[in-house]
Amino acid sequence: MQALKKVARGALTGACVGAANGLFGGGGGMIAVPLLSGAMNFEEKVAHATAILIIAPICLASAATYAIAGYFSAQVVIPAAIGMSAGGAAGAVLLKSLPLLAVKIIFVAAMLAAGIRMVLP
Repeated sequence: MQALKKVARGALTGACVGAANGLFGGGGGMIAVPLLSGAMNFEEKVAHATAILIIAPICLASAATYAIAGYFSAQVVIPAAIGMSAGGAAGAVLLKSLPLLAVKIIFVAAMLAAGIRMVLP
């Protein structure tokens, strides 16, 4: 029964993350990390790393859907992908080396900054 509950929680977590990513064009990680650490009881750094692995196929599916619908700028895709790949690698190295409190503070600051930016004109 416990294994079934864990699978159900995982599926529900994935559905929430996928819906957020598809609806907002990103941001699934902002939902995945709290759900993985809270509902799934993952250790915080493991939740951050797992979120990346969860988001990769979600992003591919969302990107394909947006590309088919014509909602992207081809001029931005390659430079942004290069920059994001470098930033992703740097972030992974930092996640491994930073203390957990620093990771939490950076995560909360990024979430707050994104939320404030979305509300302000």
